[in-house]
Amino acid sequence: MDKIFTIKTDRLILRSWKEEDLEPFAKLNADPRVMEYFPSTLSREESDHMVKRIQTKFEKTGCCFWAVSAPGVADFIGMIGLNRLDNSILPVHFLPAVEVGWRLAFDYWGKGYATEGALACLKYGFEMLDLDEIVSFTTVTNKRSRAVMEKIGMHHDPKEDFDHPHVPEGNPLRKHVLYRLTRNEWKEEQDDPS
Repeated sequence: MDKIFTIKTDRLILRSWKEEDLEPFAKLNADPRVMEYFPSTLSREESDHMVKRIQTKFEKTGCCFWAVSAPGVADFIGMIGLNRLDNSILPVHFLPAVEVGWRLAFDYWGKGYATEGALACLKYGFEMLDLDEIVSFTTVTNKRSRAVMEKIGMHHDPKEDFDHPHVPEGNPLRKHVLYRLTRNEWKEEQDDPS
């Protein structure tokens, strides 16, 4: 896993996963506040298995979710990254696509870390991976994540809202919103950040 590209921002390091990350990652995945917009919290075994899947995906595709350090604050605060999705994983209208996503421990919310890390991932995706578009999605009611999507320049079209096929019918988390950002839109934002 040492060959994973590391991304540094003003306050964060997006890096490869270490054995020491497993325990704090399991804690945040077991926190009902962090997992409010997911069908359930994760057990330690499920959380560890998720890290293995992330590491495998990095090896196969060159991108997935990085572990995140905030130097001087904490060695591990969560994960932020890019995830390649296709219809075999999630049968919805906008796939295949690459999503930008994040999941941070509750203690590190409200500090701009998700926005800072997601912006760095967009730059990596458009400049290094040469992606044409990056998407993001969440439940309709997840206002915090939606605010991050809007801060990083993504656009939402209500016509593209969808029912998440892995969330049971009748569950209030089933309805999802889709946000998109093209490379051209991103470049225009870089040229004119006003």
